[in-house]
Amino acid sequence: MRTRAKMAAVSAVTGALALTALAVPAAQAADSGTPYTLDVSFSNFKIASAIKVGTTNVVSARVTYTLTHGKDVDITADDFFTDAFIYRGSFDDPANESYDDEDSTCTVTSSTTANCTGSVDIHPADDGALANADAGTWHGAAEAIAFNGQDPSSSSIDYSKVGYKDQGPLATTLVQRNSALTVNAGPEPVTKGKTITSTGKLSRANWEDHKYHGYTGQPVKLQFRKAGTSTYTTVKTVTSDSYGNVKATATASSDGYWRFSFAGTSTTPAVNAAGDYVDVR
Repeated sequence: MRTRAKMAAVSAVTGALALTALAVPAAQAADSGTPYTLDVSFSNFKIASAIKVGTTNVVSARVTYTLTHGKDVDITADDFFTDAFIYRGSFDDPANESYDDEDSTCTVTSSTTANCTGSVDIHPADDGALANADAGTWHGAAEAIAFNGQDPSSSSIDYSKVGYKDQGPLATTLVQRNSALTVNAGPEPVTKGKTITSTGKLSRANWEDHKYHGYTGQPVKLQFRKAGTSTYTTVKTVTSDSYGNVKATATASSDGYWRFSFAGTSTTPAVNAAGDYVDVR
C-alpha cells in the first residue's frame, strides 16, 4: 500500500507529507516546518462504477477530475504534481489505498481551473496489495503538491515552503473480485424430448493466493437461446455447491445454445458462460 502524496520524484518526502499535510494553516507551517495547506480543491471526479480485478494482471481505471486553485498556485510549474487515488474505509484512516502509477496530466481551462486526467492502477499480483475483504465499495480522492523550488531529495528541505492538499470522498466505485463461469451441455446430439444436462463452475479471484476458487451458494441461471435467434431465455435457477459447481437439466426441444448466467454481487461482477451448442434430432 502506497502513502498519500505518492508522485514522481517525491518519494523522499511522502511519509512526512502524509503525516503532517492535513489541515495545517500556513502560519503554523512557517513555525513548525510542516507543509502548508495548498489552495486547491477537486471536483467532477469521474471513475468507472466498477473495477474488475483478477489475480495477476495490473488493472487501470481511467479517472478525470477538475482542479480549482488559487491564483498564487502555479499548476504549470515543473515541481507541481497531482494525481488521483481510491481508498477503502474512512478518508482519515483508510483500510487500503490504490494510486496512479503516473501523475495526472492537466489542461488549463482558466486562470484558476484545469481539467485533469489520470488513472488508478491496481496490482493484484503484489503480495499484500489486496485482501479478499477489500472487495466492495471504495471512494475516489485526489491530491496535489507544490514544492515551490524546494528539492525533495534534499536532507534540509524547508517543509514550510511546500504546499499539499488531498480531498475525498469525491466518488465511489466497486472494486470487485473478477469472476469466471463455464458450461458443458450434453449429450450431443440428443433426441428431441430427452434430457439435456448442463454442468459448469462459478469461480472468482482470490487476491490472497492469486488463484481462482469456486464461489459457493450463489444463484445461477440456466439459459437457452434457440438457433437462429439472438436472445437467451432463463429456464431455471440453481445454486452453486460448496465447490462452486452448478448442474441443471432441461428437456431438449430444438437446436440451440445453453449457458449459465450469474447476476453478480457487490464484491463479484456478473458473468455469462459462453453458449454451448446442442444439436437436437
